[in-house]
Amino acid sequence: MKLKLLITALLLTSSLVSAQSFVYITDQVDIPMRGEKVFGDNIIRSLSSGSKLAILQATEDGWTQVKFEGSTGWIISRYLSNNPPARAQLEKLRQTYNANKLLINKLAKRKTELETEVQTLKVKNTKLSIQTNKSVAEKQHIEAVYKDALKLEHSNEKLITANLQLKTEIQLLKNNSTTTQDSSSRNWFITGSFVLFFGILIGFIFPNFVNRRRY
Repeated sequence: MKLKLLITALLLTSSLVSAQSFVYITDQVDIPMRGEKVFGDNIIRSLSSGSKLAILQATEDGWTQVKFEGSTGWIISRYLSNNPPARAQLEKLRQTYNANKLLINKLAKRKTELETEVQTLKVKNTKLSIQTNKSVAEKQHIEAVYKDALKLEHSNEKLITANLQLKTEIQLLKNNSTTTQDSSSRNWFITGSFVLFFGILIGFIFPNFVNRRRY
């Protein structure tokens, strides 16, 4: 029976060496690392469950030489396993769970912050849209005012041109009126001169003519 167990341990040790170069302490109690492959006062240090060891060599007598954190020694092969013990795996899973939970909390907080930022951006976008619509309306109003101003300017130019024409016509009428008045004055002066002249002639001729008839 012991021989079968020894052969099984040797086969297990051989498979451990050939499969990978690391093994783990499986027992829940601390396992001693010894300086020699014998029991006695040769314990170098105690290794807790789940400690990861580097395999140096495995022997047929149920001992495996390992290295851990700079210490080299021998451990009974049956306390070694290719996989971490369930307790260590559970602890690792617990740490992973806590890390994931912390990450989820951070992500949830970040999600809330991003949602707040998105809401803020939506409000800003709404305000910008309103401002854009106001700007478009103001632009259209300015364009309409500009068109009206162009029309008024064109009408003003026409009025200025008409005003200049009226001033020119008024000046021509004034000139014609002055010329007419001057001509009428000359005509009256000439007519008066002729009347005066004929009056003087009649004043001289008519008395002489009357006196001659009396004689």
